[in-house]
Amino acid sequence: MKAAVIGHPINHSKSPLIHQYWLKKYDLSGSYEAIDIAPENLKAGVQTLIDQGYNGFNVTVPHKQAIMDLCDDVDSNAQKIGAVNTVVIKEGKLLGRNTDAYGFIQNIKQNAPQFDLKNKDVLILGAGGAAKAVAFGLAQEGVRKIIISNRTKEKAQALKNISPLITVIDWDEKQAAIEQVDMVVNATSLGMVGKPPLDISTSFLKKSALVTDIVYTPLITDLLKTEQQGDNLYVTGIGMLLHQARPAFEAWTGILPEVDDELQRLVLA
Repeated sequence: MKAAVIGHPINHSKSPLIHQYWLKKYDLSGSYEAIDIAPENLKAGVQTLIDQGYNGFNVTVPHKQAIMDLCDDVDSNAQKIGAVNTVVIKEGKLLGRNTDAYGFIQNIKQNAPQFDLKNKDVLILGAGGAAKAVAFGLAQEGVRKIIISNRTKEKAQALKNISPLITVIDWDEKQAAIEQVDMVVNATSLGMVGKPPLDISTSFLKKSALVTDIVYTPLITDLLKTEQQGDNLYVTGIGMLLHQARPAFEAWTGILPEVDDELQRLVLA
């Protein structure tokens, strides 16, 4: 396997740790590296990867939308979400995919297996790329209603084309909505190290509800601390990062790898 992750900047990426761990675990020869490609050099940089015989690459900010124009084929999931995070190179052609929705759903299934997503009402906070993937994944799993609340309501309205299950509410209506839903997803950067806190209380959540945060620095955000001390199920964000990498590794090697505790400790170290 010869693969990489591209972005700008790229030093922060955990992807090399993840894929190098799996290469070693499954006793495979190959390499996976982080490559910094500035936006103005994207086309030339990708051509270099093709010329150098790469099997494919992952894509992070700011290239997830721009790379779609360079792909020879983009699968239906990526088209609906509007972003590509995984590219398979086959006979010089670029095949674009999006595995973020898969990563989000698999994280829930692994860490809260007792929680059935079917016919649930979900509140998503945020309307960026992660929120799009989350909404798409939830719609596929058969939830009943998806409520999206974002600081800029117009941006949230743009997500309605993902599924007819989506309704949009004002940011200041999110607290009232919490009392009615079965699941809350923070898909914003609020609560991340160096970012403002997420101003919301989960005190009035149903006891059967689940709370999850895509933020994983810190692993236990302020949003999740409340659930850690209470009765509600909660799922941290690190699993979404780990699970979204699995289909990419499978596409390049034929092996669908497992997410285990050792890998999680390595990435969080």
